[in-house]
Order: sequence, then C-alpha cells, then structure tokens
Amino acid sequence: MKRTLYIFCLLTAILLTGCGVKKKAAKPIVEWQEEEAPAWQTCLIQGARVTVVTDGGRVSANATMQVVRDSMLIISIMPMFGIEMMRLEATPEEIIGIDKMHAQYAVTTFEAANNKLNPALTWEDLQAFCTAELPLGSERARLFYTYGDELIEISISYPTRMTDVPLRMGRLPLDRYTQIDISRWL
Repeated sequence: MKRTLYIFCLLTAILLTGCGVKKKAAKPIVEWQEEEAPAWQTCLIQGARVTVVTDGGRVSANATMQVVRDSMLIISIMPMFGIEMMRLEATPEEIIGIDKMHAQYAVTTFEAANNKLNPALTWEDLQAFCTAELPLGSERARLFYTYGDELIEISISYPTRMTDVPLRMGRLPLDRYTQIDISRWL
C-alpha cells in the first residue's frame, strides 16, 4: 500500500511541474511587424531528466515526452536501461497514471487532482511542461508545489526538442492492468 502511494506521488509530482517552466525573454518586436511563434503540431523530447524531492526523499529518472498539440501527451518514465517503468497519458479531459512494475493504473481528472494541489494544474500547464514551452522554452526548470501539507520540489532538464516528427501515440491497453482507486489521496 505504501509503495502504491509512493508511486502515485511520483506520478503526481511529475505531472505537477507544468506551471513553472520559465520562458526566455522574447526578441524585441518591430512596431509594424509582429513576430509569430513557429507553429508545431507534434513534439518529442527524449532523455529529459526529472528529479523529485519530497519529505520522503529524492527520486531521479529519465523521461521521454510526446505531445500532439492540444490533444494528447504521453510521459514515459524510464529509470533503468531505457525500460518504461511508469507512464502518464493525458488529454484535456483526463489523466491516466500507469505503474507497469505492479500492473496497476489510476484515472483522474484535472479537477480532482487539484483538490490538494497548489498551484492548480491545467491541461495548458501540462502541455507547456511537456514541450518546454516551445519555441522559447528554457533548458532547465525548478518548481515548487504543495500537495496537501507536503512540499514537492521538481527540477527538470530538457535536451533538444524535436517538433513535427512522427510519434507513436497509441494508448496503452489497460486490460492487463488492475485499476486502483486514488480518490482517498485526492
């Protein structure tokens, strides 16, 4: 039970990093010309390094993030040898956390996740996190959240982002996993 709570906290902490990705200063805009950010439809970030520090300790892992703009994103946590151990699938409506090691998954909404979370997390925040706020995003971010009474510090470093590349965005079939009820933690 304690392991499941720990895994849920890790997935939640990774999700929560979306609000604080810092933007670099934009270039000055000439009065009669407006600069537009380059459009992108897909984004792939491989080898991102995520570190989560809580009262219970410190956890670091490599992650791959795939985003289809305004539609779906997948965060794959791969702490050992590139083997996916956990996965987070999100759409603007729901969040699914999958623990592949224990064959469990949980489903929630942004509204339910924000009951104990400060500041609140939105789909837009999560998308900004997973794309490192294209095109002007920073290479590193350090964020702080509170989840109930616990302080969570999240730092992340982003390698080069690739945009408009083909992605493998299929949802993981959940029929071989057991659904767990996370409502008591939310």
